Amino acid sequence: MKPGTTLATGREIMNRRTALAVTTVALSGAALSTGAAVAQQRSLKDQLAGSWMLVSTETTSPSGAKRQFYGTNPRGIMILDAGGRYAAVQGRPDRPKVGSPSRFEATTEAMGMAAKEFAANFGTWSVNEADKTLTRRFEGALIPHNEGAESKDSISLAGDELTLTTVNALPSGDKSVTVYRRAR
Repeated sequence: MKPGTTLATGREIMNRRTALAVTTVALSGAALSTGAAVAQQRSLKDQLAGSWMLVSTETTSPSGAKRQFYGTNPRGIMILDAGGRYAAVQGRPDRPKVGSPSRFEATTEAMGMAAKEFAANFGTWSVNEADKTLTRRFEGALIPHNEGAESKDSISLAGDELTLTTVNALPSGDKSVTVYRRAR
């Protein structure tokens, strides 16, 4: 030992170890929170890709009248794949039976009533990250009139809940709000 130096006491050694431990924990916490921030910064398209179960859908007419065409507890699913393809199906769970398990043996009237309370379409989808909108282009639809059309919805995403609100009014002037929950 050189002259003029002193040995560290047990207390000083413990203080140094404590300081080192506190610094290590603080740096680890900072690294973890940075990792969480990076995960939260995924693109909106990446966050939307997946399967979504229908929770509710409500349509409001220009006069302000609200309707739930698929009932208070509709069933449905929307699948948005990472490659830009989608499929969506929704309907009333209490639709009347059509008289036959084969649609080819059911009456046209019964099938028409069943189809009125059901919607299905598929096509491509894209997201505008800047204005937080989802655009779906219908390639096929239960209602042939919709084929070739686009639907544009504003997106609200909170955790596992997705709310889509029509931006372009439907041909009737109606606006709809549809809520989905991420499928597990």
